[in-house]
Amino acid sequence: MNITLDNKLIKRTSKDYIQSILSKKSDWKILDIGCGYSANIFATTICDIQDLSEFYKEKNFIKLNSKNLPFKDKEFDFVIASHVLEHVKDFKFFINELERVSSRGYIELPTKLEDNLVFENKKDHLWHMDFNDVDSKLIISKKLQFVEPVLTVSMAHKLRKNFKSSFILELYWENEIDYDFANEDLNYDKFSLITFFRKFFSKKIRSILN
Repeated sequence: MNITLDNKLIKRTSKDYIQSILSKKSDWKILDIGCGYSANIFATTICDIQDLSEFYKEKNFIKLNSKNLPFKDKEFDFVIASHVLEHVKDFKFFINELERVSSRGYIELPTKLEDNLVFENKKDHLWHMDFNDVDSKLIISKKLQFVEPVLTVSMAHKLRKNFKSSFILELYWENEIDYDFANEDLNYDKFSLITFFRKFFSKKIRSILN
């Protein structure tokens, strides 16, 4: 199967499908941005705010020193941004930069559920991400902590194996990343999972003892 450019497209996909496509595109220039130590194996260029040049000696590594991506317009055939957008203060500028350096790409994001459940996400992430399947749009909103975190990153990674769609958004885009910004309802009650489980098991124990 081939990826063909449409006028404008953003849709759900899977990383496995994207990998199968990229594995057949040995002539493509592929950028992986903000990947840390986990660059895509098919990336030809890696860009990060950390200096990881020693780690990526066999790759073309570029250290990012400003919010402007140091690349020419449409320099790449494909761009990957996995777990990056939720960290970026100026998400509008970043999305424009992705669209500028390539005409197609893959975005991976945590769902609201994972974002709330993981301890490390509480301070590091700025935005919630959702996807509107009817209008084919990425929905971005300011992050709100609806529940108190109960998982570490490693625990979340293990849960992704069986509950991937509940934890991860995997999106493929062409030409333009269509998105809307949504204002969340600030009048919400924070929900404590720990308190919930305490009450649940306390009730179970009482029912057994009775």
